[in-house]
Amino acid sequence: MLFTVRTRIYSGKESLGYLNTFANKKVWIVCDPFLRDSDALRQLQQAIPQTCTVSLFFDIIPDPPIATIAAGVVNLQATEPEVVIGVGGGSAIDAAKAMIYFARMQGASIETFIAIPTTSGTGSEVTHASVISDPQKKIKYPLFDVSLYPDVALLVPQFVVSVPPGVTANTGMDVLTHALEAWVATGASDFTDAFAAKSVRLVLQYLPRAWRDGQDLVAREKMHNASTLAGMAFSQAGLGLNHAIAHQLGGQFHLPHGLANALLLPHVVRFNARDLSVRQKYAQLSRECGLSPAHATEEEAVKYLLKAIEQLSAELHIAKNMTALNIDAQALTGALSTIAAAALKDATFITNPVTATEKDIGTLLQAII
Repeated sequence: MLFTVRTRIYSGKESLGYLNTFANKKVWIVCDPFLRDSDALRQLQQAIPQTCTVSLFFDIIPDPPIATIAAGVVNLQATEPEVVIGVGGGSAIDAAKAMIYFARMQGASIETFIAIPTTSGTGSEVTHASVISDPQKKIKYPLFDVSLYPDVALLVPQFVVSVPPGVTANTGMDVLTHALEAWVATGASDFTDAFAAKSVRLVLQYLPRAWRDGQDLVAREKMHNASTLAGMAFSQAGLGLNHAIAHQLGGQFHLPHGLANALLLPHVVRFNARDLSVRQKYAQLSRECGLSPAHATEEEAVKYLLKAIEQLSAELHIAKNMTALNIDAQALTGALSTIAAAALKDATFITNPVTATEKDIGTLLQAII
């Protein structure tokens, strides 16, 4: 077994100070367009030494499509940066990763890639994954390669205070899904378990606080840390069925990724828990997080875990099903076979601890209609 931490992590209000280490460099910033006139971008630019030349690429949209990646590669090649900074939500960081990946294939030389998340959700700042989409086929493609790991991650809690409650809820549930899937994934180890369990505990304690009061810097920092911990766990343990289906739901119905995960999470946990060894591991986590009494049976401990998931979703006002999101039930029913077939081919499906069939996935989808 090999476990490595490839990304240097700076967490806290002073983490932008790391940028002072650069001088006389060409810096290329990839960021979400709504950051164009933000305090966060101004703070970022002010932290970069004046001896550096800074260029920006704003043309990022959610679920970055192939065309956006191609345009970014062209811009990167023209700019010839030595330092690339991806700042924003998962889409911006994933896009920066993909652009660097394909540009390097064509000979680009980049010394340092820095990821600065502005949502606490994807964990992309410490993973070797990037998700890009094909709008015509309505499919998301996860790209995995060790070269996609950022060199440095800066976790700046003040960059997250303006995130609205709905986005805080969705991205926070994405963190929880990452941690729970990593906990039982086929690649799980003592090392990934430590990160996953700590992430779950932080989410349960601090996500409601961050949702209620976005200015709560303690809660924001803890959720940033939880997201990164979950990313470190799943990048080496793997994910599973939840993400395999959620990727397809997002592609077909343009659901925010965290919301799609949240809809599926309790149902996937129940499905996986039918396996004895997986049920035992869920029960272990439930006890470690103080969700169930020590004397509870494994079945009871899993029920306590499920109760905590469902109570958290309810507290965050997350919809229970697709109907509550005004998505036509017939449209979902009509897409069941397409979604199920694509989920079975999704790269994240491989590390699910329980084998699932197309029929099983259809049943899970029926549960969220």
